[in-house]
Amino acid sequence: MTATVVALFGVALLGFGIEGAIGFGGTVIAASVGAQLVPLDELLPAFVPVNMLLSAWLLATGVRAVAWRTLAVEVAPMVALGAVAGLALFHVPAKTALALAFGVFVVGLAALQLARPAREEPPTAARAAMLVLGGVAHGLFGTGGPMIVYAVRRRIADKRAFRASLAVLWLSLNVALLVNFASLDLYRRETLDLGAAIALAVVPGLVIGERIHRALDTARFERLVWVGLVVAGGALAARSALAL
Repeated sequence: MTATVVALFGVALLGFGIEGAIGFGGTVIAASVGAQLVPLDELLPAFVPVNMLLSAWLLATGVRAVAWRTLAVEVAPMVALGAVAGLALFHVPAKTALALAFGVFVVGLAALQLARPAREEPPTAARAAMLVLGGVAHGLFGTGGPMIVYAVRRRIADKRAFRASLAVLWLSLNVALLVNFASLDLYRRETLDLGAAIALAVVPGLVIGERIHRALDTARFERLVWVGLVVAGGALAARSALAL
């Protein structure tokens, strides 16, 4: 068990470092890599509350930069609508196959942005559909961030505002996940022990992530976001393919 805890600490450190740098990626890294060490129904209930501490810190330090109007008017309603549907479908039999399709889709979109960067925002209807899909995925898999990130990036160009605004979304969505985990009686002694081990990685992960964030100019930050989406979508697809 000790070796597993040490490995899980390393995974959490990687996830928190990435999320501290670009505002997302922690949960999907934990869910894809960490799931090889600990069953997902134990890992996610342990990881999500700790990840909320990181989101709370990013929000507290960047609250003045949050794009509140964009979140409240354009993003939150669509994501909430999708999240409700995703939570309702939490036990759908085809869940793993859906996660695979979602991951492959995200990889394709992000790879296209890397190959042929688009300067224009996607049409309003397309962006709304992506946000709903991201909400559904978050409710289903706990890792719907990649699609939400793709939809939001063009609307919030400033890197600090982007990261802080995503923190608001993750906090809100993860509250719903916690309620769902608790209703399924997923909080046991083993889960709390895992959470304590994961929590040790929060501070060093934040320090690493903050240094990377400050070192990036706008162009490099933009590219790192798309690379992060390729990694996140690929990790989700790989995890799902192995589970099929």
